[in-house]
Amino acid sequence: MACDLWLVPLVDVLTHSPENPFRDDLVRYNAALAAHGLPEVPVYRYSPELSGSVEPIAAFDYDSLHFLRRAYLLGLTGFAIEPVDALGGDYEQLLEMFESTAEQSHLVWHFDHAGAYVPIDFQLPLVADELLASGGPLGSSFGLLRELQAVAPVLGLDPLNPPAPTRPLAPTDLEQTFEPPIDDQHPFARERHAWAGLYAAATRSVTQGSMIVFA
Repeated sequence: MACDLWLVPLVDVLTHSPENPFRDDLVRYNAALAAHGLPEVPVYRYSPELSGSVEPIAAFDYDSLHFLRRAYLLGLTGFAIEPVDALGGDYEQLLEMFESTAEQSHLVWHFDHAGAYVPIDFQLPLVADELLASGGPLGSSFGLLRELQAVAPVLGLDPLNPPAPTRPLAPTDLEQTFEPPIDDQHPFARERHAWAGLYAAATRSVTQGSMIVFA
């Protein structure tokens, strides 16, 4: 199973449009942010030179995402991070044993197929009944970026020289496989596959002022 990562520029011409498909989502996000004493999702004035467009920035399979989450959670809890060929009961056990730790991670505590990351810096993923019913916890792009930078060294990655994400040529079907690049023979190839996509999205999100959504 695979997913696409989309960037949605938070510009006035889109955000304030009655036809904005994310209008209801933004209302929920702003309510959750306000409940935690945080500012609303920022809206910027559209500039053709600086503002991007709604675009898919990366695609990867869900297994790669869970491999990456496993690696980050292992490092966070002090366990050795060793590559594995498949996800097994140890990953589920890890999530159960360290559920409260997982819930504090923007990378780990997020629905696979929905929800969003916004370019606001807050410590913990935001959870509310309205969010869980419609897409899952709301993450911070800044928090996601910090966590990706933290796990990068063990995966053999340099955040200052990151690999390019795998971009979809067309919308990715949910049942479609989206394996890591065949030229990446690293033991952590799957983790690196998801890392590259998320890192590209998080970097663009915080520098450009975009929201990250799963599709």
